[in-house]
Amino acid sequence: MKTIQLGHSGLQCPAIGLGTWAMGGWMWGGSDDAAAIDAICASLDAGIRLIDTAPAYGLGHAERLLGKALKGRRHQAIVATKCGLVWHTREGTHFFDEAGVPVYRHLARASIFHEVEQSLMRLQTDYIDLYITHWQDATTPVTETMGALLDLRAQGKIRAIGVSNVSPETLQEYLEYGPVDAIQERYSLIDREIESTLLPICTEHQIAVLGYSSLAMGLLAGPMDPARQFSGDDQRAGNPRFSAGNRAKLGAFFQEVEPLRERLGCTFAQLMIAWTVARGAVSVALCGARTPQQALQNAGAATVALTDADQALVDGAAQRHLGQLFTPCSL
Repeated sequence: MKTIQLGHSGLQCPAIGLGTWAMGGWMWGGSDDAAAIDAICASLDAGIRLIDTAPAYGLGHAERLLGKALKGRRHQAIVATKCGLVWHTREGTHFFDEAGVPVYRHLARASIFHEVEQSLMRLQTDYIDLYITHWQDATTPVTETMGALLDLRAQGKIRAIGVSNVSPETLQEYLEYGPVDAIQERYSLIDREIESTLLPICTEHQIAVLGYSSLAMGLLAGPMDPARQFSGDDQRAGNPRFSAGNRAKLGAFFQEVEPLRERLGCTFAQLMIAWTVARGAVSVALCGARTPQQALQNAGAATVALTDADQALVDGAAQRHLGQLFTPCSL
């Protein structure tokens, strides 16, 4: 796989990574723990190194699963986890309730030091490779947050610093107090806002860009039956992006790119991941998986090489069939 460096950290990883939000179960209609652990192991076997998780993914559940999966294999993985969405305190700003538990945006120094210890325990490790502020906290000065992260790095508990769901202005403020190695933002064929907002800053400061939701929560994985229903707390049930009408329009898009998919001998999901990597806007395309089969399919996208003409074909089909169909959503 194509390899990139995470900012100034010296950490090297392939351009495709594994995301574990769905493994936590919350907002995804539950989870299968055994399948999730197998998916992590399959990813490592296939050459995936960067595995992204967060305490908020099932109130620590995804981190615990990752810790179990990495027993005896910790050295093979670059572990990214996060801080700033908390339930041990009601300081900060209330963000949402998860399984009846109120979760707050909070990035104060004491809270970050508490969180990192909890994550280290759940992950069964003594260091975190990339520590990311999950959502920004308007009640805590950035200088306090960055100071805590720099101290954790000096202590060896984290190796690199990242921020997520950040505005250009807040990213610039972080950079006033120290180096940022990576940002993590939503990016896919139908989510390209960061190309004009955050990417110029990242290029200037040599910040790696981790793109989450590379398959747009499954929309770009291939044609989806307009009649499919999402159960339980699955967030897609109420998401207008997943309306029957939108799925039909996506069907027309997939139909147009079918000859390209067939010529390349790949799945639609692999084609979309390969497009993301070839586009060059993100350093690492994070792809969710809940089964070994999904994990291996994602990793297989590394073997799909798109020419400039192939990329133009995908872009043209997207413009014709998707247009302004999808509105930005904050998830």
